Amino acid sequence: MGSDKPVNLLDFDRRAMEAYFVSLGAKPFHGRNVFKWIHKHGVTDFSRMTDLSKKLRAQLGETAEVRLPQVVVEKPSADGTLKWVLELEDGQRVETVWIPDGRRSTVCVSSQVGCALDCAFCSTARQGFNRNLTVGEIIGQLWQAARIMGKFPTNVVLMGMGEPLANFEPVVSAMSIMQDDLAYMLSKYRVTISTSGIVPNLYRLKAVSDVSLAVSLHAPDNALRDELVPINRKYPLEELIPACREYVRGDKRRKVTWEYVMLDGVNDSDAHAKALIRLLEGTPSKMNLIPFNPFPGSPYRSSPPERIEAFRQRLLRAGIMAIVRKTRGDDIDAACGQLVGRVRDRSGRAVKLQWGSMG
Repeated sequence: MGSDKPVNLLDFDRRAMEAYFVSLGAKPFHGRNVFKWIHKHGVTDFSRMTDLSKKLRAQLGETAEVRLPQVVVEKPSADGTLKWVLELEDGQRVETVWIPDGRRSTVCVSSQVGCALDCAFCSTARQGFNRNLTVGEIIGQLWQAARIMGKFPTNVVLMGMGEPLANFEPVVSAMSIMQDDLAYMLSKYRVTISTSGIVPNLYRLKAVSDVSLAVSLHAPDNALRDELVPINRKYPLEELIPACREYVRGDKRRKVTWEYVMLDGVNDSDAHAKALIRLLEGTPSKMNLIPFNPFPGSPYRSSPPERIEAFRQRLLRAGIMAIVRKTRGDDIDAACGQLVGRVRDRSGRAVKLQWGSMG
């Protein structure tokens, strides 16, 4: 019975879209045209795709559709950050964040419903893991963000809910759409995939993609990282660091961006900084020091600002680019580690928002 369900064209990157149209008896360029209509122009109504014949538009109306995740809640932050809760076909919910920064803007996209990696300091981990997202559910977050804001972002980071490298094929396809000249036109330096360190898939990624890499490090040694980032027990630092080094090898502009959440009395001492410097020796690196964003039930506190700055200065003196990431959207639980996909208004109802059409 389910076989009669229309194909979701949002699940297709350009190559898959061309193949689909060939299967319909059309030409590959028809697939490219539809791909451009959907992603570059934000048009999902086949009747508006005027460079297709009436016959092909009618055929598409019978066999295909564009099924988008639906925005059910919007939460604005005092700092201009916007968080959206998007509901998927099966009723699951994920969160997407728009972060403005002058002329620049970043969309933070989720790759899974929940997360299975159980990092100790992350609120998303408390939700558990439900399932992977499809290509359409990943790229649909960017499509909706662009529609609502009326423009494409300058950057996309896969740093929302989930571990992107645990959902490999859909994430790679979605990132190829983000970079496509007929879609969102983002350069490889403007799309960043964040991972906690699934080492085999880092090598796989190197073979098929050239996006930027961010790694959730959070500790300079295996003992502490085993506690904070449990995937380290399977892929310890002596495997992770060489894989990261290999990923950026051959491109002088490339650096691995290391994410390091600053936990008071846990990983923020001068000794930790010294160990971190030793660990990253020989690896082109940029360090994002992230003040911990508290959530109910967490045993951790953020390091004091003066401790974070002292830690940063040690890294800078060793030649490691280090910045303190500005906390954005913490008042709406949109900051790093706070996404849980369960936002409701005060009455307990899901809020249905109405938006105009983009393009």
